[in-house]
Amino acid sequence: MRIDRRRFLALCAALGLPGTPAAWAAAAPRTERADGEPCYVTARRRAGRYEAVVLDARGADLLRVPMPDRGHSFALDPARGRAVVFGRQPGFFAVAFDVTGRRPPQPLQAAEGRHFYGHGVFLPDGKRVLATENDYERGRAVLGVYDASPGGQYRRLGEFDVDGMGSHEVVLLPDGKTLCVANGGILTHPDYGKLELNLDSMRPSLVYLDAADGRIIEKVELDASLHQLSIRHLGLAGDGAVWFGCQHVGPESEQPALVGRHRRGHTPELYPGPAEVLRDMRHYIGTVAADASGRIMATSSPVGGQVMYWDADSGRYLGVTKLPDGCGVAPRARGHFLASSGLGAMIHTGPGIEPRPVRPTDAGLAWDNHFRRL
Repeated sequence: MRIDRRRFLALCAALGLPGTPAAWAAAAPRTERADGEPCYVTARRRAGRYEAVVLDARGADLLRVPMPDRGHSFALDPARGRAVVFGRQPGFFAVAFDVTGRRPPQPLQAAEGRHFYGHGVFLPDGKRVLATENDYERGRAVLGVYDASPGGQYRRLGEFDVDGMGSHEVVLLPDGKTLCVANGGILTHPDYGKLELNLDSMRPSLVYLDAADGRIIEKVELDASLHQLSIRHLGLAGDGAVWFGCQHVGPESEQPALVGRHRRGHTPELYPGPAEVLRDMRHYIGTVAADASGRIMATSSPVGGQVMYWDADSGRYLGVTKLPDGCGVAPRARGHFLASSGLGAMIHTGPGIEPRPVRPTDAGLAWDNHFRRL
């Protein structure tokens, strides 16, 4: 249900906008530690309240930003120390904030007739941020385009059509000019929550667009026999290949591969992994992320309670880490990742690595689906 004005004003008050006590400041906000260790952003529920948080590599809080509801993922502008957290689908809010805490956060509302799918991306010059959105009355997905320039107040400038429905994640390719959108193919309407309204006619796809004008450059669909394999999450390998993770919404008896790779101009490749690992994914991939070298990919299955690893060059399966309700994954170093769970765990892990806690598991804290490195 759409956030009403009272809740929106309450969010403004929680953020200290304007003339209210700021609840967002942290003791030592910064983008990285003095020793060069990276910092991260994620969303969570803590003590019954929702917030976005900036963490150091040891899991210590550096900045907390309150939210009115559950957050999902982020658009990041590390060069300028900015981030936008989007509400979980169907999300009607987003919050833009300075990751160093030097300026107060800025709440955003979704445009009329639109809701956020939970993902977005800044363009390299920092002047625009794009968000995957649902034009739910017309049953189509779009990229909302927002003015992110200084003083722009994240004003909505317009939108790009992505020739599909059910878009989820969007990434910017290494050329800095091309966007890739995961069109999941699932029709939803906020009046019915996340109920899938078109399972028989789904057409998932990857769509590449010119970031300057939204022109579609390439559209790739899976084989017709896989039309119920919803493409949802994306990650970029070091060579620029797009790795994707899927949710299978067809018969439970089917076991299609859920992880794939696409190189521009080629047919998508799917990687099932070992049969028992595929079975334990339980039809859902929640995150796709590359390690710091771009040579190893990690994919998570929160419903399956595991994180799987893949060689980015060959697609070879490299191993699995068990992590109940584990979904968030972000690069730590070459072959190393940080992973988080909805049960309050945060671990250091990777292929061939004995997982170890980064911070004590807190049963009163639930990390949300995505964990991003700044």
